[in-house]
Amino acid sequence: MPTLFDPLTAGAIPLANRVVMAPLTRNRSPQAIPQPRTALYYAQRASAGLIVTEATAISHQGQGYADVPGLYAPDQLDGWRRVTDAVHAEGGRIVVQLWHVGRISHTSLQPGGQAPVAPSAIRAASKTFIHDAAGRGEFVDTSMPRALELDELPGIVADYRRAARAAIDAGFDGVEVHAANGYLIDQFLRAGSNRRTDAYGGSVENRARFLEDVMRAVVDEIGGDRTGIRLSPVTPANDAHDDAPQPLFTHVVERLAPLGLAFVHVIEGATGADRSYSQGDAPFDYAALKAAYTAAGGRGVWIVNNDYDKKDAEAAIASGHADAVAFGRPFIANPDLVRRLREEAPLNAPDPSTFYGGGDHGYTDYPTLD
Repeated sequence: MPTLFDPLTAGAIPLANRVVMAPLTRNRSPQAIPQPRTALYYAQRASAGLIVTEATAISHQGQGYADVPGLYAPDQLDGWRRVTDAVHAEGGRIVVQLWHVGRISHTSLQPGGQAPVAPSAIRAASKTFIHDAAGRGEFVDTSMPRALELDELPGIVADYRRAARAAIDAGFDGVEVHAANGYLIDQFLRAGSNRRTDAYGGSVENRARFLEDVMRAVVDEIGGDRTGIRLSPVTPANDAHDDAPQPLFTHVVERLAPLGLAFVHVIEGATGADRSYSQGDAPFDYAALKAAYTAAGGRGVWIVNNDYDKKDAEAAIASGHADAVAFGRPFIANPDLVRRLREEAPLNAPDPSTFYGGGDHGYTDYPTLD
């Protein structure tokens, strides 16, 4: 029976254990460039079986928050190369999360001050993080988006392809496509944000078409064995909503299964809150979702996420509910989280005031057991 600390292979990526560091936005990349402190931050956490980086924009248009990193300019790639080299020097494995925020953005963050883009021109009841006139960070309402034209979609798919290649060139072990939490791909999936009447709207099959286009492009570029995906079937994050999530995401995983993915990373319930939260008329059945993926031929590692502690994580792996478990905020305050879990040592408490923006404090200065 596998345990949380047994090794595992995700596609072409060997994992020393089944403790995954979840993506955590930290807003410490001015001009979208990862800094030397970013390399230290991730290297400190290299004992994780797999690190999934903070969400990283595939293009300027895909940017939705101030001081988050990008993967589309030479200085950004140089910054990420320092990170991957540092993690690999500590024996770790790291993938980058590919991100297009869609409507979760602000005109001040977009090229030329333009409106953000989305499947449909529906403003999200959500906020984003920008700099005010004095350069201070603040949370503000997202801007009204414009609906993407049909002929614009191939260009965004090409941006995902280019970003995946750039990631491998920058030394990453693979990529995770961010299709969760109400960002662009998830906006296409959910009926609450997709009111299109063309081939990318209406039916479940049409709403999942953009995701399929992106995943095929990324897999064609770098291989399924270095590609993962993050899904959040029922989270209301960033005003995401669908009244029938079970058939929608069953269709999604059945379409993903033939791609030979390294992993599927599923946020259960409401992101950062209740794992039992659901949308629609019935509780979401995650066991049935995993079974549908397997029945369709999916062999990627199944990673679960959302407020798991050691006891829950061990039970999930022992029962076959998951192959690995992703931890988020515990990794912020505990760079040696794997050791602390193994030894049942107490955990440092995170300081929420330092989560977004700032310098080394609350980022690279949390103590280890040593």
